[in-house]
Amino acid sequence: MQIAPDGPEFSRIVLGLWRLSSWQMSPSERVLFLREALDLGITTIDQADIYGDYTSETLLGEAFALAPDLRQQFQIVTKCGIQFPSAQRPTQTAHIYNTSGDHIKNSVNQSLQNMQVDQIDLLLIHRPDPLMQADEVAEAFEQLERAGKVKYFGVSNFTPTQFELLNARYPLVTNQVECSLLNMSPIYDGSFDLCQRLRLTPMIWSALGGGRLFTDQSQVGLRLQRVLAKIADEVNGSAAVVAMAWVLNLPTRPMLLTGSGRVKVLTEAVQALDCQLSKGQWFDLWRAATGEDIP
Repeated sequence: MQIAPDGPEFSRIVLGLWRLSSWQMSPSERVLFLREALDLGITTIDQADIYGDYTSETLLGEAFALAPDLRQQFQIVTKCGIQFPSAQRPTQTAHIYNTSGDHIKNSVNQSLQNMQVDQIDLLLIHRPDPLMQADEVAEAFEQLERAGKVKYFGVSNFTPTQFELLNARYPLVTNQVECSLLNMSPIYDGSFDLCQRLRLTPMIWSALGGGRLFTDQSQVGLRLQRVLAKIADEVNGSAAVVAMAWVLNLPTRPMLLTGSGRVKVLTEAVQALDCQLSKGQWFDLWRAATGEDIP
């Protein structure tokens, strides 16, 4: 799907590799996992420079080196703008946001090297930086695009006003935000309204609340689990499929990031694309999440 006017073509289900280092896969197992994702129609990968304590991009690069044909079959998203002390970054002494032009360009160069690729399809600023100079960021974006190192640019976890500030300087193609039945903020804070207005597709992380959706023993959690189970029976699917479909059924037609190394979870995410909830089912889940009826 095209995620923005004049924007890139991505798969709606995105292979999130933020936990890649914890999956304990060998390079050949990573190659197999990537091929299994492709078989499911998942062609977009989500990364960040800091994932896996600065190791996740390198682990992906090892898989690409082992199977060079894979690079041409995926679109790569990665992020920059967060720095923290790590054995992988011995000169970094503070946990900060850094959206200076030099840091953005240096991060891209490092990401290209780590992933053993020539170009990044989409670069995101990972978190809003209160010290961000929008003109400086836009200039860095322009230089990276001119150099052929990055095709498109976006942001992650930005508010609508923060998005508009940077978008006024340089065209952005997406905002990656958290949204689930346990976190509906983007529905009401203007984030999705802005995406509709600009005809941009948001990227969604933690659509299952990091798994809490199925383990939360609070009143809200138990209410949601009951309704999810009921609707899962009605649509002949799993509760996870229904929960992801609830997000995918939003009018912005969002992309959804996975976060698991299990093919079963990827399969359920793909199945959620075809799970069309009725308005009654969608609002039953909304009521379970909010504990309220619609006015």
